[in-house]
Amino acid sequence: MIKDTYQTIKNDTTGLYKEKGSKFIAYARNISSLEEVQAFLVYVKGEHPKARHHCYAYRIGMNKQENYRANDDGEPSGTAGRPIIGQIDSHGLTNIMVIVVRYFGGTKLGVPGLIRSYKTATIDVFQNAEMITKTIKNFYQLSFDYIQMNKVMKFIKQNNINIIKQFYEDSCRLDIDISLSKSEGFIEELTKIDTLVAKYLYTV
Repeated sequence: MIKDTYQTIKNDTTGLYKEKGSKFIAYARNISSLEEVQAFLVYVKGEHPKARHHCYAYRIGMNKQENYRANDDGEPSGTAGRPIIGQIDSHGLTNIMVIVVRYFGGTKLGVPGLIRSYKTATIDVFQNAEMITKTIKNFYQLSFDYIQMNKVMKFIKQNNINIIKQFYEDSCRLDIDISLSKSEGFIEELTKIDTLVAKYLYTV
């Protein structure tokens, strides 16, 4: 069966960890595109323009081999981005980005200290976050003749399909969303109705 649910966080959240004078401020946000990744990074850098490092990691989508990145932003390789993505994965989260801002406190922490600090700051931001389960949905536009209205609406009601928009002009048009695991079967049944055409729009 297709997995169509995932865990993420509900709202923007912050966390904090301090070690030997250095301050690590973590920011977490629910994101779903590379555009949102860039916007979040710009926002956090704007909040902390004097910070020495803005290290981050993100994961988008269900495929663990794709759509992720870990960035050390000048810290020794593997000491910042990797601990952050490690906590994202150990919490089973996706469609999420965590940025950890570091203010240097004058004392070098060494590789083990940096790894611990970035990991702990990320743990703290997740402890402060509200976790939610979201369903991946396919969005479609249905077009059909008025005469088929009762058949279409009956199928939609019986299967608890969500209608987003309705248009009634020369013919009928509905924008709907269906959970990923049920999309193929439901669309196959709907397109058996005379004159009905289903146009795939996008997946979120």
